[in-house]
Amino acid sequence: MRFGLHGLGIGSGSRPEIIDVTARQAERRGFGTLWCGEHVVMVDDSSSTYPYSDDGRIAVPATADWLDPFTCLTYAAAVTSTIHLATGVVLLPEHNPVIMAKQAASLDRLSEGRFRLGIGIGWSEDEFDALGIPFAGRAARTADYVHAIRTLWRDDPATYDSRYISFHNIRVHPKPTQSHLPILGGGNSDRALRRVADWGDGWYGFNLDSMSAVRDRLHRLTGFCTDDGRDIADLHVAVALRTPARADVAELTDLGVTELVLVDAPPDSPDECINWVDGLADRWIP
Repeated sequence: MRFGLHGLGIGSGSRPEIIDVTARQAERRGFGTLWCGEHVVMVDDSSSTYPYSDDGRIAVPATADWLDPFTCLTYAAAVTSTIHLATGVVLLPEHNPVIMAKQAASLDRLSEGRFRLGIGIGWSEDEFDALGIPFAGRAARTADYVHAIRTLWRDDPATYDSRYISFHNIRVHPKPTQSHLPILGGGNSDRALRRVADWGDGWYGFNLDSMSAVRDRLHRLTGFCTDDGRDIADLHVAVALRTPARADVAELTDLGVTELVLVDAPPDSPDECINWVDGLADRWIP
């Protein structure tokens, strides 16, 4: 079991001095991964239901600073040398997959192979509308983009032709440092787990409300993997609980969870951030 920290890129976690000290101290204290999420657009009154809370509303205010996750994680990569970096998650159907392939590979190069690309299909129709991207069909578009990105990372020159993206005999460099840069699927629904089994190298279960929910979701994911002739043990399984308890770690390990992600907002000052990271490490990391 490794422990991740999901707190950079938003609010106080968007400030350079907070990213610097948090990343350095998290690495020093043995955290395995720094996670950073994405929203390009936020609205005051969403017409869509946020799927990771009981009231259907996201806790982050629309006025909060929210960094581009690749920029944030590249900054963190520059001040660290061993801790892994992951998007948790980037909303893939909102992006051009050729540009995304270059962004992800560039971060993997600059971090010397420490990056994981966590992706989701998105939930906010308002965001898609603002970007001029169809909200309908985003799951199919995501799967197509995943295959296109892997083609670009693998082939040189690369050719891909599908309903959503086509390119012929193009070269996109750099290639990732890792021979197989992992792509993790986010989302807790049956459909999200089905997508992970279909094309994912791992799963990021976010803001699960109980250990019972973890057991249920892993049971479903195991079944989908079996249907596809895959072994869930080959996946990187990261979960974030709403109210994690130290006593849960043993069961999470037995369930095959690779990483417990702690979701918390960093304090406003660098000195407080050191104490914050130390407090989390003292509680969670053996």
